[in-house]
Order: sequence, then C-alpha cells, then structure tokens
Amino acid sequence: MPIPTVSGARPVVGHAVELTRDPLGLLRRGSREHGSMFRLRLPLKDTVVLLGSAHNKLTFDETDRKLSIRTAYPFFLRMFSPDFYFFAPYDEYKRQRQVVLPRFQGRQLDTYVEIMEHEAASFMDRLGREGEFTVPDGFGPLIMRVAARSFLGERFAETTTDWFGEFRRFSEGTDFVTPGWLPVPHLLRSRAAGRRIRERLQRIIDGRRARPGDGGDFLDYFVEAEYDDGTPVPDDILIHLIIMLVWAGHETTTGQISWGLIDLIRNPAELERVREELDGLPETMNAKEVRRLAHLDRCLHESERLHPVASMTVRSTVEPMEVDGYEIPSGSMVMISPAMTHRMEEEFPEPESYRPDRYVEEPEQLRRLIGFGGGLHRCLGMRFAYLEMTVVLARLFQRYDFELLNTDPQPITGQGARWPESTRVAYRRR
Repeated sequence: MPIPTVSGARPVVGHAVELTRDPLGLLRRGSREHGSMFRLRLPLKDTVVLLGSAHNKLTFDETDRKLSIRTAYPFFLRMFSPDFYFFAPYDEYKRQRQVVLPRFQGRQLDTYVEIMEHEAASFMDRLGREGEFTVPDGFGPLIMRVAARSFLGERFAETTTDWFGEFRRFSEGTDFVTPGWLPVPHLLRSRAAGRRIRERLQRIIDGRRARPGDGGDFLDYFVEAEYDDGTPVPDDILIHLIIMLVWAGHETTTGQISWGLIDLIRNPAELERVREELDGLPETMNAKEVRRLAHLDRCLHESERLHPVASMTVRSTVEPMEVDGYEIPSGSMVMISPAMTHRMEEEFPEPESYRPDRYVEEPEQLRRLIGFGGGLHRCLGMRFAYLEMTVVLARLFQRYDFELLNTDPQPITGQGARWPESTRVAYRRR
C-alpha cells in the first residue's frame, strides 16, 4: 500500500513552493488528511514526513544506520568539507565530536558566561536610556561578538572583520532547491563569503600558533587539538569546526533569543515572574547562577516549542525502511518537523498557548522538544545557547521596560532559519 500523499501538489513543482512559504500550514493539512505519516511531492525527491515524538526518536535512532545526514543536505557539502563532522563517516564524526565536546563542559562554561555578561553590558551601554531597536537585526551582531570572543579570542573579536555580515552571506547557501552549479547571485555570495571566512580563520590559526597564550582560551586549545590517538586535527577540519560553532550558534541563537524577547513582552504575567527571580541577582553571574533562573529557562523553552528556528529536519534513507507498516524506499527523503510536532495536541496540551509551567506540570514535555535536534546529533552548543539567551535577557529585563511596536511578528518566509520578521521594540530604562 503506498504512503498517502498530501493534497494540493502543483504540476512540476509539487509542494515545493508551499513548503518554502508556509511549511507549518502544509504539514498541518497533511496531518489532518493522513495523520502522522504522509508523502510530499517535491522535485527530484520522494519525501516522507513523520510527525510525533515516537517518529522523532526513530529518526534520530536510525541516523547513521538506515538514515543519512550527508545525502540529505547536499548544500552543506558545498559549504563545508565532505569529510567534516555530520557528513563524515560515523567513526570520523565521533572523533571530531570528541575534539569539541570538552569545550562545552564544566568550568569552561563559566568562561563563556563572563564573555556573555561583558557583551550584554556593552550592548546595553550602546542602547542608552531609551529608544528603539529591531529584532532579530539588533541581536545579530551581539550574538556574533559573543561567538567570536568565545571561539576566536578577544583580540580577534575586536578586528574590523565583518563577521556578522560575512556569516549572513554564507547562510545564503542553505538552499534545498537550487542546483549548486547554477551561478545564481545568492549561491555566488555564499561561496565567496565562505572563501573569505576560511582564509581569515587560517590566518588567525597561524597567528595564534606563532604567538600562543592568549589567556588559555578556546583557540589556544583548538589550534593544538589532537584526536584521541594523538594525531593532530587537520587545519581544514579545525576551520570548519570553528565555522560550524560560530555559524550554527549565530543562526539558531539570534532567532531564538528574538522569539524569547517577543514572547515575554507579549505575556506580561510571565515576564513579571521572570523579574521576580532576577531580584538579588549578583552583579556578575557564573554558569551555576544562570541555571538558577528556572522560570526564565522555562520561558525560553516555550519559545523554542512555539517558534523553533529549525522548523524542519531531514534525513535520506540509505536502504529501504519500514515504518508503521509502510516501506520507505532507499534514496527517499525523511522529514521530521519541530514546528509541527511541537504544536500537536497529543504531545503538548493547549499547544497554541504560551504556558512555561507545562514543563513543571509534565516534565516529559521538555524532553519532547527537538528545536536543537536529538539523539547523538543533538546540537553540541545547546547549553551554550541557553546560557547566552538567559544572560542577555536577564540583564535586559533587569534594566529596561519594553514595548513591541508591531505586535504580531510572523516568521520570515523562505529557506533557512525561521527568524521573526524585523520587529521594532521600544525600550525605557527602569
């Protein structure tokens, strides 16, 4: 029996245009028509959508066995090395993961919190007593500076390199539809930005090796990194690991912190509870003190649920795969959707409501969130991102009152991260 197909496919392009413009609407229709498993018609690829926590777990569990990340994201092979991280064979992926993992554990996190505190204070100094700024645009350079100082060192964060602009141009390469060989402007910009970023990072690595000891920071460790067997990590891999950390953190965190601010402004009762737990906060926090801000953390998770920046996650079958009595052929695309699963009534009661206390009432709901992925391939920088969002918003809500000047921001359309559309925010010193 064939997997049922969602209605509304157009000739030639199928559901491709609707998937780009209104993915949540398309997946909701598919769910109404066929439940938790259905097919989309997309050019060149048989695509099966799986919804719900059980299907999410199956997808993450089968990654690197029956499902592949490498063949699901061909544009990443253009943007990164084919032997890099997610796209490398499984054993090589684990070797590279072990290079990065220690930098997101233990006391290293306190170092990052110091940087986050400093950059949040500088951001507020630039804001002054009152005025307006826009999100996500206003947060983008702040998030990029935190990443640059954390992963490249203070000296390089102060350079004239336009890291934010370069990574925005680099991001234009995340295109599922356009063949990579076409000389279209956004792909050309992405490739050119990627070359400049790699060249700049190589100079930074060479310079640090020539003059080590910039405070024993992330980059000091990284430029001398070795695999577990003592083999030096090649520069090409080091460069792409740094690009991944900076780029993925910028893409995800900028969008999520923007939604976090918007949601709290729109829910003043929850914001008041956040401000109550900010009373008595020390002038400078460490990672342990940040984690004590439990209600703010729940609010940020609720924003992740309602507005996951990565609205879709895809894999490709490397062999036939049976799910719910249906066979998914080899070479098919398998798609799961945080945006849709996070709004399923059976997974999250009152799914359209902003209810941070749901994670106290039923802690299992927290474990169902997949805005930062899941399984072995869950985002390594998730703890870093949550620390950063918590520090910045805690300090902003301590100092300012805010008002949304456009009160119903919507996710931007198109491919890539689902940031909110440009949203004006007025602020006044408390």
